[in-house]
Amino acid sequence: MKIKRAKIEDLEIVSSLFDLYRQFYEQKSDLNSAKEFLSERINKNESVIFLAMDEDTNKGMGFVQLYPAFSSVSMKRLWILNDLFVHENYRKQGVAEALIEKAKELVRESNAKGLILETHLSNVNAQKLYDKTGFKKDEDYFRYYFIQDK
Repeated sequence: MKIKRAKIEDLEIVSSLFDLYRQFYEQKSDLNSAKEFLSERINKNESVIFLAMDEDTNKGMGFVQLYPAFSSVSMKRLWILNDLFVHENYRKQGVAEALIEKAKELVRESNAKGLILETHLSNVNAQKLYDKTGFKKDEDYFRYYFIQDK
């Protein structure tokens, strides 16, 4: 396995994985929109996407997408681990852990405060993964959000 930062040349591979990721979250397949969305993120340098590649087949195994944010209190960058997906053919092979470690490298290299994420209460597998890879569950704060009506 090789993990690299996705570039525009990797758009086909990462978009296919991204489309599968969205389907996992019960969204309709829309490969063209996935390509357009990721192309914008890459071209505008609005996110960092790490792509795990199978070196034998040159197929995409999984990806993690990170968005920058900032902590005013610490006056440092934070990274939001927004998307993490491993193709079903490559699960239980350490791909997710390797992608998380690559994300942690980005935190260290950018001298950021840390890495934050959220997952659904029912996503027990993800919770186990995050516990295993050193994340701490926030027990001090509530999460609030506003969603604009369509």
